Amino acid sequence: MDISKHLNSSELDSSDKQPLYMQIAILIADKIRRQILQPGTKLPPERELAELFAVSRTTAINAYRHLEQQGLVWTKVGSGTYVAQAREVESLSEVPWPQLFTAYPQNPITSILRDLVSTPAPGTISLAAGMPDPALYPMETFTELFNRNIGKTDPAHFGHIPTEGYTPLRKAIAVMLSEKGIPTSTENILTLTGSQQGLYLLSKVILEPGDYVVMEAPTFIGAIQVFQAAGARVLSLPYSEKLSLELLEDFLIRYRPKLLYMIPTYQNPTGRVLSEHDRQDLIKLAKRHRLVIVEDDPYSDLCYGEQPPQALKALDSYGGVVYLGTFSKILFPGLRTGYLVGPPILINRLALEKQFVDLHSNNIAQWLVTMFLNEGMLPQHLTTVRREYKKRRDTMAKALQRLCAHQIEFNLPQGGFFFWCKLKQAVTSQRLLQEAAKNRISFVPGEAFHTVPTHDKEFRLCFTTHNEAVLLESVQRLSKTLIQISKKTIDSDEQSCSIWPII
Repeated sequence: MDISKHLNSSELDSSDKQPLYMQIAILIADKIRRQILQPGTKLPPERELAELFAVSRTTAINAYRHLEQQGLVWTKVGSGTYVAQAREVESLSEVPWPQLFTAYPQNPITSILRDLVSTPAPGTISLAAGMPDPALYPMETFTELFNRNIGKTDPAHFGHIPTEGYTPLRKAIAVMLSEKGIPTSTENILTLTGSQQGLYLLSKVILEPGDYVVMEAPTFIGAIQVFQAAGARVLSLPYSEKLSLELLEDFLIRYRPKLLYMIPTYQNPTGRVLSEHDRQDLIKLAKRHRLVIVEDDPYSDLCYGEQPPQALKALDSYGGVVYLGTFSKILFPGLRTGYLVGPPILINRLALEKQFVDLHSNNIAQWLVTMFLNEGMLPQHLTTVRREYKKRRDTMAKALQRLCAHQIEFNLPQGGFFFWCKLKQAVTSQRLLQEAAKNRISFVPGEAFHTVPTHDKEFRLCFTTHNEAVLLESVQRLSKTLIQISKKTIDSDEQSCSIWPII
């Protein structure tokens, strides 16, 4: 039974204060209760539902989850989502799994990270995920390293290894960081299954429900989710070119937060670089209050002009900066290899927690990265990707300026992956995303990067995933969407004016 015809006539109201996912859930729930959709009816896949309503897949997922919580639908893994019988959800499964699950954050961005790394619908240009271009992955180099060294490597290296990580890699990372002005040693390094795991482990060993955490606003979605899931209360430092140390000190005195989370270099999503002077002042303030700073640094190697200031960890004079790094952005995400630098007492405690998650990170990935570093291949690779990403940044900037300057404003990022844009029009980024989906383009609305989603004019575009031709096409589609919205707004205003009597 094709039920799309029962849904595609329904329209969402972008001016409604209810989130779009809730509007979709209400529409479907009404058709279920009126038995237009009969028990056992298979509902459209998430992607198809997103296309029917011209919304993101995250919105569609959240709509189905809301219906599932109400007992109106049930999901069979690998099969799809179905209309449930009243009070018969449990009979459709041997175990009432939803009743066994612990509580998890219920908000529209709960699954956005998973959605960002999903394959976009055919024909859609996704500027959403912060991804390097697969065409630039050093696959030939890794293949050559593997073939040349696999026969000479002790097989014991591929058995169980210390939870702290593959020792040769930890040594190689220590050398790499020392060259960046971050003196460290093997005992200060924990290898991770991606730097996101580092945030998770830190939240497990440091935070308890009700503890305060200071974060910039906006900031990395994954950090927001991890700290909120830990039950932390978030204190926000509003975005500005200069860090508000006065507000931070007020937070420190009033609330005694457990930690400050920052991306000081090419911040995600704004691209901001914290000045050297602000970094030095921040370290002085943190030292005075014995504040733990979690410095997330995925992008500092991707600079397209002047070198950024030294990392906060390089300035750390009191042992309070915990440094997170990753190879996902500069090599390729599938390596799932990151690292954390901190005092040995913290490394030991994190390793105890990590062993409950994965015992140790993937050996083969760590072995390959070790050879890549030890054979001096990273500098040449970085030269290649910096050159290419700079061209893409410049291409997109020129296209945005030429085609969208009247509708949006943005700053030219000096490094990293992203343009942070702000709408000039009287339209929200959610409405823009909804309309952009009709033109086969996607991005991340700015609300996702805030703990309190009140900033509805901002959005993030990634310029590294696609080549210049695709980026030009993406900006043309964005411009087309903006023009369409402007025309609809003008038509709506004219219709509103026409109902008033002429005096």
